[in-house]
Amino acid sequence: MSGAVDLSSLKQPPAGADVPNGHAVTEADFETKVLRRSTQVPVVVALYSQRSPGSIELVKLLERLAGSTTDWELATIEAEANMRIAQAFGVQGIPTVVAVAAGQPLADFTGNQPEEQVTQWLAAVVDAVRGKLPGVGEGGEEPQQPEDPRFVAAEEALDRGDFATAEAAYQAILNSEPGNAEAKAALRQVQFVARVQELDPSVVAKADADPSDLDAALAAADLEMFNQQPEAAFDRLIALVKRTAGDDRTRARTHLLELFELFDPAEPMVVAARRKLAAALY
Repeated sequence: MSGAVDLSSLKQPPAGADVPNGHAVTEADFETKVLRRSTQVPVVVALYSQRSPGSIELVKLLERLAGSTTDWELATIEAEANMRIAQAFGVQGIPTVVAVAAGQPLADFTGNQPEEQVTQWLAAVVDAVRGKLPGVGEGGEEPQQPEDPRFVAAEEALDRGDFATAEAAYQAILNSEPGNAEAKAALRQVQFVARVQELDPSVVAKADADPSDLDAALAAADLEMFNQQPEAAFDRLIALVKRTAGDDRTRARTHLLELFELFDPAEPMVVAARRKLAAALY
């Protein structure tokens, strides 16, 4: 997504503004509560402003609707206090509501909407991911399964920002259950996010300025992926595969395959990128 809205010119909120916070998310826990959680159920991200009564009204509606379902979860984000998130979503107006599934934006709308339209939009989001995300029911109540304490421990470590402990926890699950798909996916996500935390935001410009810098190119692709620009990341690495050989080509190809594994193999953009990679190799 691209574009951003400058909210700095908005006036200060009136004293005692009725600001919703039951599902509040910030930059600190966005990875856990939105990106990671969206691998299980769609997460409806509502970006609002304390200065916009209409956006607060919409968030209250979403909070009420969220309380009656387990097929999606709500994340409310105060846009002015979390500008990096707003910019990542390309927010052009307040309120903006974005459904995130499997770590990627699925659908969105801008502006306050009547309850009937919001309900229809939410139903369409759930229908779009039914059978694709494990936490979305097939229609009807399903028995609650007890939480696996091993995953709970890993998620608690993530909440603390302790990536090393979370990675070790998921690896321990895989050591005892090599076929555990949920642990595999979670481990890939944790390893990816952990390494992205160490990146310099200027690495994309550095890679663009010096196409021969392999390390910069790999890091730039990671940062683009983290900033929800997967096609840009794929194209960067495919171009790198085309113009390199030997060990450098192997590193570029291996890195690209690791990024593919962050997605469902049937994701159209992944299928398209795999075709481009095959053409680059052969």
